Amino acid sequence: MSDRAALLKGIRVWLVFFVVCLVLSGATAFPLVHELRWTEEALRTLGMPEHLPGLMEWIERVRDGLDTADAEHPFLLYGTDWLAFAHLVIAVAFLGPYRDPVRNVWVVEFGLIACAGVIPLALICGPVRGIPFWWSVIDMAFGVFGAIPLYLVRKRIKRLEALTEAAVPGGAAVPAQ
Repeated sequence: MSDRAALLKGIRVWLVFFVVCLVLSGATAFPLVHELRWTEEALRTLGMPEHLPGLMEWIERVRDGLDTADAEHPFLLYGTDWLAFAHLVIAVAFLGPYRDPVRNVWVVEFGLIACAGVIPLALICGPVRGIPFWWSVIDMAFGVFGAIPLYLVRKRIKRLEALTEAAVPGGAAVPAQ
């Protein structure tokens, strides 16, 4: 396998991994009320109230809030439907770099900027909304862990770009296969 083919394969594998994670995290925003009930039941079955009472108090508080919103103000949950939809739409954007990584490196860079933006959002909005700091840390981890595959993809795209420019007279871009 040529260097170009190996780079392209690595780029695509990491992009597929990132997109699958993005779609899964988005899809889980649709059934929040049910998921939280299942999570609370599972944590109780595992004996978490004795081991992590703070976590259980938070899960109960969030579940209670979602139950109330679902029963009395279900339109509020429409916001999480849009959150889920946004994840799915953003995932579609990564088809561009999958097809032609060099031309669409900007999508990967946009993703890196979005991942970096998770941190100030969590640090600013978390306290404003009464979110425990440790939960904001979990939210920030999504940005950090999301940036890792995108960083690796960007590095490979830049190597692919250099290989392509070196192989073609005048440095004209060659579309990915």
